[in-house]
Amino acid sequence: MRITLAKTAGFCFGVDRAVEMAYELAKKNVKAATLGELIHNNFVTSELENKGVRLIDSPSQAQRGETVIIRAHGVAESVYKELEETGAVICDATCPFVKKIHTIVAENSSADIPVLIAGDPNHPEVIGIKGHSNGEVFVFNSSDELEKILGEKPELCKKRIIVVSQTTFSQKEWKICKEKIKIYCTNPKIFDTICSATRKRQDEAAELSKKSDLMIIIGGRHSSNTAKLKAVCSDSCETYLVERADELRTINFSNHAEVGVTAGASTPSVIIKEVLLEMSEIVNETTKLQVEEVPSEAAVITDDMDFSAALEASLSSMSTDQKVKGVVMGITPTEIQVDIGRKHAGYVPMDEYSADPNADAAKELKIGDEIDLIIMKTNDAEGTVMLSKKRFDAQNAWVEIIAAEEDGRVLEGTVAEVVKGGVRVVSNGVRVFVPASHATERRDENLEDLLKKTVKFRIIEVNKQRRRAVGSIRSVLKEAKKEAAEAFWAQAAEGQTYHGVVKSMTNYGAFVDIGGIDGMVHISEMSWKRIKNPSEVFEIGQEVDVYIKSLDAENKKISLGYRKDEDNPWAILKNNYPEGSVVEAEIVGMTTFGAFARVIPGIDGLIHISQIADRHISKPQDVLKVGETVTCKITAIDYDKKRVSLSIRALIEPAEEAAEEAVEAVEEAVAEEAAAEEAAE
Repeated sequence: MRITLAKTAGFCFGVDRAVEMAYELAKKNVKAATLGELIHNNFVTSELENKGVRLIDSPSQAQRGETVIIRAHGVAESVYKELEETGAVICDATCPFVKKIHTIVAENSSADIPVLIAGDPNHPEVIGIKGHSNGEVFVFNSSDELEKILGEKPELCKKRIIVVSQTTFSQKEWKICKEKIKIYCTNPKIFDTICSATRKRQDEAAELSKKSDLMIIIGGRHSSNTAKLKAVCSDSCETYLVERADELRTINFSNHAEVGVTAGASTPSVIIKEVLLEMSEIVNETTKLQVEEVPSEAAVITDDMDFSAALEASLSSMSTDQKVKGVVMGITPTEIQVDIGRKHAGYVPMDEYSADPNADAAKELKIGDEIDLIIMKTNDAEGTVMLSKKRFDAQNAWVEIIAAEEDGRVLEGTVAEVVKGGVRVVSNGVRVFVPASHATERRDENLEDLLKKTVKFRIIEVNKQRRRAVGSIRSVLKEAKKEAAEAFWAQAAEGQTYHGVVKSMTNYGAFVDIGGIDGMVHISEMSWKRIKNPSEVFEIGQEVDVYIKSLDAENKKISLGYRKDEDNPWAILKNNYPEGSVVEAEIVGMTTFGAFARVIPGIDGLIHISQIADRHISKPQDVLKVGETVTCKITAIDYDKKRVSLSIRALIEPAEEAAEEAVEAVEEAVAEEAAAEEAAE
């Protein structure tokens, strides 16, 4: 018989992280509790209880000052608030893949945008996801249940909906569900949230089952992850689910030449090892036994080999001997002295402390701090071990880079340098090359402007052998712009005002970014006065307040206005300068038939040649000159044709008449006085 152990058997990243956090708290004698079973495994639950980590079922059971561990499945947003009210300390061990679903649901759902979740409605992960939605939630565990929901709620087919899945949902069923959603629904936004590790585990189990006569699945019976593995393998061969090694005694291994073994994400390596050892005892002593790890090279056991030794070799990939925890014992200018719990003295050279050149170990660490390290070199003769924190950080970050390529998650980093053909972004110590074509939204943007800036990007290519990764900033920017565009067109209406930024200019207008969407301000809408070029009003990068004049939703075009009605000079003229008003106007131009004078900024009026003086003149220049300020009267306003008529003469003639009347009055008074004197004589 040959036994083949799947390479992905056992703890996934999220579970391993949660268990590690719990054991660390127990090791430090921290008063702790897990909110529900940390993982679906009785062995781990019992072991944690033995170490003093108690199990509570609700936030109300938490004690003030106690550290409560949120399990890998995650919880609803309300649970965090309930725990805070008890005075407990929260240790969040939610799997990063689950946390990502929480973020997706929280950021994309609303009262008008419901969420559809593919998964088990009673599973704690699904219950937690529901608790982050801002609107209605519908859960379906199969394509049939999905059809039932859409049939009972036909309005969902026309609404904008968000669709996610439980991380351990069946990949095969998810594919069917996605196709149905695309057929029935007009505006769905589907997020592929099946964990990449789960996807890989299911794929590998399916392949292994096709090559085997019998499959053994190790894991908890109430684990969704394990149940999916059993379902996947049952399609190809006889499959059994066991929780512990003693259950193997009920299985008949005779007449099976190929036996495949895999384990759920909540199954510790010690249980896997126990099951495999038990299998070795059950199999007839004379049977030739082989143990393989797929897809790496097989560890073959022949008749003259020790089974336990071969088994240890097959499980070598689970070993973490190269990763250790060190307690800081001292810090010098050249190294950090650490205790790693061995007879050798550990030290970390300063250049192996951090990838950040500005990091200062003396300021960031103190005696007694615990740090994660990787063993670089052991010198038995001198009794020393050289370690590296920088490489531990990089290795963890590299794992995240690989996972990011698989699930398309968005990473964050800092642009460290501009190089030939693109830029290099540093994310958690890992350098990612971003080609120029993927660095900016538009190709004409200057790469130097990105230097030292924090950017978001996706991994689009990974070379695992050379440990090189290629990223794209542009894809994140385009997606953000697309989402902003969808949100904009869903609520945009004429008259809405926006605070925007001038992005570019042409001879006929300026393009303004109003939040991921560009609209154009035509040159005629920039100012109430005539301008020859947009640069007279705007400059690139200027922040401006604009409003929507018109929308073309079909062609996705937006016309913006900048000038305000209250600044309209014709409105000002109408309110403050009615016909008959006397104004001080500046002569701004001359023609053969008259002169133009600036009544108020934006409005010039015409003083006809016949209205310049009280006498005949050959040309306006005989009396007036450009730049001169004159007093004139508004004699007529045509608001439709935008014309204003002015007159200087209208003010001269009344003045002359008044003078003549005054002279006549004086003459009459003198005459009356003379007549009075004659009468007196």
